[in-house]
Amino acid sequence: MEVSFHDKIASLKLGEGDTFHGEGILAVTKALLQSGVSYVGGYQGAPISHLLDVMVQARDYMQELGVHVEPCTSEAAAAAMLGASISYPVRGAVSWKSVVGTNVASDALSYLSTAGVMGGALVVVGEDYGEGASVALERTLAFALKSSIWMLDPRPNLTSITDMVEKGFELSEASNSPVMLALRIRACHVKGSFATRANRAAAVSTARPMDEPASFLYERLSHPPETFRQEKLKAEVRLPAARRFIVEHKLNEIFDGSDTSLGIIAPGGLHNNLLRAMELAGLADAFGNAKISVLALNVVYPLVPDEIAAFCTSKKAVLVVEEGQPEFIEQDIATQLRRAGIQTPLHGKDILPMAGEYTTEVLLKALSSFVGLHAPHLGTETPDKALSRIADIRKRAAGVLDALPPRPPGFCVGCPERPIFTAMKMSQAEIGKPHIAADIGCHAFATYEPFSQGNTILGYGMSLASAAGVGPMMQRRTLSIMGDGGFWHNGLLSGVSSSLLNKSDSVLVVIKNGYTSATGTQEIVSSPLDAARASAGGASAADSDVTIENALRGVGVKWLRTVHTYRVPEMIKTLREAFTTSEPGLKVIVAEGECQLERQRRIRPVNAAALRNGERVVRTRFGVDEDTCTGDHSCIRLSGCPSLTIQDSSDPLKVDPVAHVNNDCVGCGLCGEIAHAAVLCPSFFRAEIVQNPNAWDRFVDRLRSTVIGWVQPA
Repeated sequence: MEVSFHDKIASLKLGEGDTFHGEGILAVTKALLQSGVSYVGGYQGAPISHLLDVMVQARDYMQELGVHVEPCTSEAAAAAMLGASISYPVRGAVSWKSVVGTNVASDALSYLSTAGVMGGALVVVGEDYGEGASVALERTLAFALKSSIWMLDPRPNLTSITDMVEKGFELSEASNSPVMLALRIRACHVKGSFATRANRAAAVSTARPMDEPASFLYERLSHPPETFRQEKLKAEVRLPAARRFIVEHKLNEIFDGSDTSLGIIAPGGLHNNLLRAMELAGLADAFGNAKISVLALNVVYPLVPDEIAAFCTSKKAVLVVEEGQPEFIEQDIATQLRRAGIQTPLHGKDILPMAGEYTTEVLLKALSSFVGLHAPHLGTETPDKALSRIADIRKRAAGVLDALPPRPPGFCVGCPERPIFTAMKMSQAEIGKPHIAADIGCHAFATYEPFSQGNTILGYGMSLASAAGVGPMMQRRTLSIMGDGGFWHNGLLSGVSSSLLNKSDSVLVVIKNGYTSATGTQEIVSSPLDAARASAGGASAADSDVTIENALRGVGVKWLRTVHTYRVPEMIKTLREAFTTSEPGLKVIVAEGECQLERQRRIRPVNAAALRNGERVVRTRFGVDEDTCTGDHSCIRLSGCPSLTIQDSSDPLKVDPVAHVNNDCVGCGLCGEIAHAAVLCPSFFRAEIVQNPNAWDRFVDRLRSTVIGWVQPA
């Protein structure tokens, strides 16, 4: 999350014949510039967060090229930007995360695909699917099919990815349709190289603005009665044009095998996994030379019937490799083959799992079954041996891992959100346990131990809206959690405004850490104007910015409190007041504390520079007095901080391990706050580590040492 691309931006300036070295998402940025893009927008979200980060950090160079870069407040806002390509010959690209982002953008995308585009319109989608995903395991392909938006799924190497970015614009313009480019998590961060071309300055850009707007043409609007004509254009003009372009430019690739009796059809994004599985199965060498022919679909929609028919004709059987369900690609291929009268046996979900990521092991099992059914002469002994080795490794790993305690994900060290859930947990002893509506963001870590708080997660900024159906049926007020990123994304309108309209009596905690932190601390509307003044333990960001509070007051919130997150007793008191006050309506607590990652990123260079200059630097640390600690570990159960752990006691009379603060501590003070608020043992101490001490520091140190020496036993 602390990735910076400032030192890599120079690679965006590489020219004709140079070689780019780097990771996938930076290569996509370079490809956009080579394509003559006029504007770029998007909403942050893994795995493509860095695409917008790169553009923002390279803003000066973008301005030289005349590229307009706009970080959007939501995916819907980003999709609406592509409206510029409807009436003007300008290329635009936007990005967001996976199917959840596409769902938010769906309104604008439906109208965009219906109206069609004049300039190339490309949506770079981070296809967050599989075991590393952080969202619902659905695929954006379903939306592409519904709205006739062509979808690219390039093979995960930088040459293929960058080629598909450039061809994506051309395909969009050739068929007057928007195009999606899906990049899986590993493709976004794959390392490699490719031969670059010179960046193209767009004919229309911020450097070369248009003199006049386009002439009014009602047929460009996605509005009845034009929508009926546009629907026919999709099927009768744009779809055939797209298929012609795919064939003429050979966007899909065929890798001929030495044995032509079998074939495999797979999306380009799965090509690397498939080749590795074939290698383990003895069906390919380390250089990708395979025994079975493979049709790599760099374009998963639309499929080209003639291309599919030509590949499948004369094959004894074909295996379709497609993650997720329903099996859209497999069904489409089956339909096309039967319409063409081709009876080649088709396999897919009958030997592959219906759901889940197709890892090398999963594909290896499928290849073993496929070859065993139709080409036993190729042998299944090798895949069986490979599977046996994998099973043995799993067994040995399980023996080691079973001995380790589970370690659920959690907040960062010193995270300002942890104290909020500590206060919530402690306040429940007095006010009772409420229904808690959780939300998307860092604060979702509170659903894990030691907090285990949250009954629902239904979308970004949707917590308060999700509690609307529960609240009227509860004796106690509901509690909704929302981050400041979610507040601006959807929460203000879908949650707060709706709650005020319906006069709901509930409690909302807005966590104001200053950034959309879960995706890399991107700035939002309420980010501190002067971050140097905002400190997690001291000055409040509200000194320079009160946008969230002003917005809440502006829409009519009457009961509003702002509390610093690290002040646990004050947070407990405010929660108690919110749940017990007789005042009806929405009660909002703005919990304020700067993201610790961003704070550390800000203060570390400042402290390092001060130390180099010989200036005095004070660092706060917390610790545990081993003699005082009783070993009941209630502090850990109320905190969960990774820096707060246990160690064996040096006292032989103490059987239980004692609490211990390791060197990861950033001095947030939460452990001490908890000990005070919960009236726990007074074992925590606060220490100030002074580097480059001045004369006064040395005098005080000598005085303290002397006094301690007097009172200490000999």
